Amino acid sequence: MLTKEKVQDFLKEIEVEDLVNNLQIMGTEVYIDMTAHSPAMHEKKKLEAAMKQAFASEFGEEINLKLKIVSPEPSEIQQSQIKGKQIPRIKNIIAIASGKGGVGKSTVSANIAVTLAKMGFKVGLLDADIYGPSVPTMFDTEGEKPVTVEVDGKSLMKPIENYGVKMLSIGYFSGANQAVVWRGPMASKALNQMIRDAAWGELDFLLIDLPPGTGDIHLSIIQEVPVTGAVIVSTPQHVALADVRKGIAMFQMESINIPVLGLVENMAYFTPEELPENKYYIFGNQGAQYLADDLGIPVLGEIPLIQSIREAGDVGRPAALQENSKISDIYTGTVQKMIESLVERNKNLPPTEAVKITTMAGCSPKK
Repeated sequence: MLTKEKVQDFLKEIEVEDLVNNLQIMGTEVYIDMTAHSPAMHEKKKLEAAMKQAFASEFGEEINLKLKIVSPEPSEIQQSQIKGKQIPRIKNIIAIASGKGGVGKSTVSANIAVTLAKMGFKVGLLDADIYGPSVPTMFDTEGEKPVTVEVDGKSLMKPIENYGVKMLSIGYFSGANQAVVWRGPMASKALNQMIRDAAWGELDFLLIDLPPGTGDIHLSIIQEVPVTGAVIVSTPQHVALADVRKGIAMFQMESINIPVLGLVENMAYFTPEELPENKYYIFGNQGAQYLADDLGIPVLGEIPLIQSIREAGDVGRPAALQENSKISDIYTGTVQKMIESLVERNKNLPPTEAVKITTMAGCSPKK
């Protein structure tokens, strides 16, 4: 005969007794009220499946387990976290950031965007660098202007599109020689309009190319949208890494708590075109790797200093578009690692929404 003591001992054995709020036994029916570890729906379903399997294995199929699983109360930290409102039909929002300027973050953003598009994903790119927009140049779309479209009775901006990537940038609204001289609140308002008043449509990824530093623009983005994760770009030298460490610390603050998917080391080494096997570590060797090991985050890729990357960006055709080239392969490997890190993040942490990536394009979750 099944007794309450037997069930309590078994709950201790499977180490869930601290989650149980109420336990009642009526014949072959066992009623258990539990609190899940996290408020995420997938966590509750996982707990329910594990409990039913464990009880069937221990007590037999004739025992009928009646489970009631509730979400935990949010902690004070969770209640104070800065979180934005979801954008309909956008599955993952990735912030690409660095604590320092001049590390090639916009070049990395552009090449990640076109690599994702080549893999078959639906991709958007928001140029959040209000004072130094570079996306129009890098995508050969200078001089183009977003048009207004009607969507569900609302007038929205239609993003500019090239190479399979939808884009918005303040550079599409200001003249090529016109400086944007705005205070923080005005810049933040313009940025929010480009996020909310745009017809992005259905996207697997919206990449946000953030400006250097940790200021108004960064907080505006975090407050406006639920960022799924951040990718940090750095060069190997100590001066750059010191600022990048602060950029990572911003995302890891308790009130922000955005997972860092990994670090991209840009300009990691120089390879001359005539000696493609040679590597010259002009800015130092493995600086980003040491920082990543210290902070417990992965290195997603090491992007070499190759002349064709600069030339491709200047003419508005990102280097990752070069089929069967070394740089295209490097960016593909970097993006695959980013997706692996994202899948792991969505599996282990409460997501901004239940995100499932069905087109893995050669990627798999880390073991």
